[in-house]
Amino acid sequence: MSQLKSIFAFMSIFFFVSCGTKKAVTGTVSENVSTKSIIKTHNNSEASFNTLQARIKGSYKTEDEDQSISISVRMEKDKAIWMSAKLAGIIPLAKVYITPNQVQYYEKIEGTYFDGDFSLLSDWLGMELDFNKVQNLLLGQAIYPLEKNELSLSFTETDYILKSNESSLLKTMFAIQSSNFRLKGQRIERVAKNESVFITYEDYEEIEKQWFPKKIKIIVTQEEKSTQIEVDYRDIDLDEPVSFPFSIPSGYKEITIE
Repeated sequence: MSQLKSIFAFMSIFFFVSCGTKKAVTGTVSENVSTKSIIKTHNNSEASFNTLQARIKGSYKTEDEDQSISISVRMEKDKAIWMSAKLAGIIPLAKVYITPNQVQYYEKIEGTYFDGDFSLLSDWLGMELDFNKVQNLLLGQAIYPLEKNELSLSFTETDYILKSNESSLLKTMFAIQSSNFRLKGQRIERVAKNESVFITYEDYEEIEKQWFPKKIKIIVTQEEKSTQIEVDYRDIDLDEPVSFPFSIPSGYKEITIE
């Protein structure tokens, strides 16, 4: 189950970083802007495309595991995410197919599959997830709608920092770069459960006049356990025809959520 969890968690969340013509991302904040203006500009900066095809190489680390896998990715924005994982680039491991209403997955090592909602993924990551939240995380957008939360504004030399009320049961923090209004990082923390997800976007690149994350680092903490995932993208093509071949093999054992 440990091997299964690492593959599925890695595939289901961290498929999107980009490559292209690299440009430096620098900027200086203006303290005369409003929180509302920052949120609006961040929302408007989201990448716009129809389809995506890509390859990534990433690592998954816990106290007990340390592994790297290669994943082929296909995506139709707002509609579907498809991934196929291989070990050492040649040994098939698993496939996942995610739509706004369904998560389907199977893995070859233990011969198991899942066919249901986002409950399994949410349980493993320690936060409530849906299709839009996963997509936003991977595109460098805020997971939670910023305009629907009461947030305080502070500044660093290059970033705008938006934070939730300290008394909130769900604490959030979003660091937005002044140069392109893309996220530098976001943190979601459930204090009562001692769970947190901290996502940093260490680099961005510009593709077809739009900014995409190039490298993403995610640290998931649940009680005393910590999981770290890093992703680097190798190739990406936008707005090419894509298909999503997926069929759960017969004889596999279903994963259930209690």
